Amino acid sequence: MTDASEWQGRTGESWATEWRRTDRSFSLLTEQLLAATRQFRFKTVLDVGCGAGELALAIARGRPEVSVTGIDISLQLVDVANSRAGNLTNIRFEACDAAAWTATPDKAPDLIISRHGVMFFDDPAAAFAHLAGQAQSGAGLLFSCFRERVRNPFFTEITRLLPQAPEPAPADAPGPFAFADSERVRGILTAAGWADFAAKPLDLPMIAGAGDDPVEEAVAYFLKIGPAARAAAELDPAARERFITRLRELLSRHCFGGIVSLPAAMWLITARKG
Repeated sequence: MTDASEWQGRTGESWATEWRRTDRSFSLLTEQLLAATRQFRFKTVLDVGCGAGELALAIARGRPEVSVTGIDISLQLVDVANSRAGNLTNIRFEACDAAAWTATPDKAPDLIISRHGVMFFDDPAAAFAHLAGQAQSGAGLLFSCFRERVRNPFFTEITRLLPQAPEPAPADAPGPFAFADSERVRGILTAAGWADFAAKPLDLPMIAGAGDDPVEEAVAYFLKIGPAARAAAELDPAARERFITRLRELLSRHCFGGIVSLPAAMWLITARKG
């Protein structure tokens, strides 16, 4: 499990350094989220767990009349997002905890979005209730999250290569798979004041490597960001080298047309403030 202190420290630094790779890995999902925004009418957007800002920036560029705020608990990622914003005048990024974020009167969101940024709440019911309290009446909610671990080879095939795979976190613990059970998510959101819940399953490849040497690019990605990165870093040199050899072989089998990708299963969740 990755807690707040890690996002503000080592993990946040890694994601900030590797933002180009992480944005590429989620690129097909970002397209799905942008398409899903069309079912909402909005003028003020809040992007929760915005990371390096890819989704928020895409909305701001495509809809100059819309005001966009991105928030993330990692100062390092917010710094990257701000550097990417350039001369855009309709977007800002803040380093803060979404469970404590307060909207100014002119920035109350009528759409709250998140690309895999809401599964890490310590108390999701309280966090979503707080966000509902900051949102306008009838505001929309749109976010993505992973489905069950066993449906996500992007995770399972990599961790299986370790000498000892990390113990999975409890199903309701904050982390990548905290929202795998869509009925649990429905209950959380309903209790927090959100209605019209819907969960759409998505099965998309996540891109791990491309370019001149996509396999080595993918190896570098999984050693820095992927599901086994921390465990691999703690291996002794000989065990780490064996892991890298097995990883390279696996990724070579997933390389097609100059791209290394692995399947991932996700939910696209929508709701409205009740």
